[in-house]
Amino acid sequence: MKATLRKIGHATWVQRVAGFLAAEFLRLVWWTNRFSYDPPDIYARAEPDMPLIVAFWHGHHFLMPLLKPKKYLAKVLISRHHDGEINAIAAERLGVGTVRGSGDHGNAFHRKGGVSAFKAMLRTLEDGVNMALTADVPKVSRKAGLGIIMLARESGRPIMPVAIATSRFKRLNNWDRSVVHLPFGRGVLASAAVIRVPPDADNATMEALRAELEARLNEVTGRAYRHVGREDEGLRA
Repeated sequence: MKATLRKIGHATWVQRVAGFLAAEFLRLVWWTNRFSYDPPDIYARAEPDMPLIVAFWHGHHFLMPLLKPKKYLAKVLISRHHDGEINAIAAERLGVGTVRGSGDHGNAFHRKGGVSAFKAMLRTLEDGVNMALTADVPKVSRKAGLGIIMLARESGRPIMPVAIATSRFKRLNNWDRSVVHLPFGRGVLASAAVIRVPPDADNATMEALRAELEARLNEVTGRAYRHVGREDEGLRA
């Protein structure tokens, strides 16, 4: 029975329907929440540094495609897992391009398409398109990996830590404590100061900047939750 359900879940038509429904639900959430920005001129501050590497925590990624005004070009990194296919369909329906592969720089990096994805992200930034991706080490919530720091070093583009929060949400009991945002509340998009990685950064510098990114993401995520009157319970995960 489980095998049958898994086979159905992998069917292209099922994934397309699920992606469509996910996109339209997210659109409903966006339209029915009163969104504000922290800082209020978040886009004006970001424009001089574009194309940017936009970083956020896994589990807080569902609404990210909608934070992009239509005039800006952007792509998002999405895994090759079958669940990733649904996310990719939803993102593209919401006007965001996709790069498929893993951000993992561990033993599974080659197997999961990490090398090709890394090259695709470099090309995306070279083409003047913003690149969005989660910063976590795969399956380790709230621990930033070196992959995104490597991308900044090789591309020469700055990293902008961001967070999005809503006053009404459901938190799932999974590894990243994913947040499903709900309609009819308040929301905020918050950002922290950009992080720049020197092209000659050595291992010690890379590690220091990785830790700084982790700290800034935790700070901006906590700030976003406080803005809507909620607590960032993910820090206790």
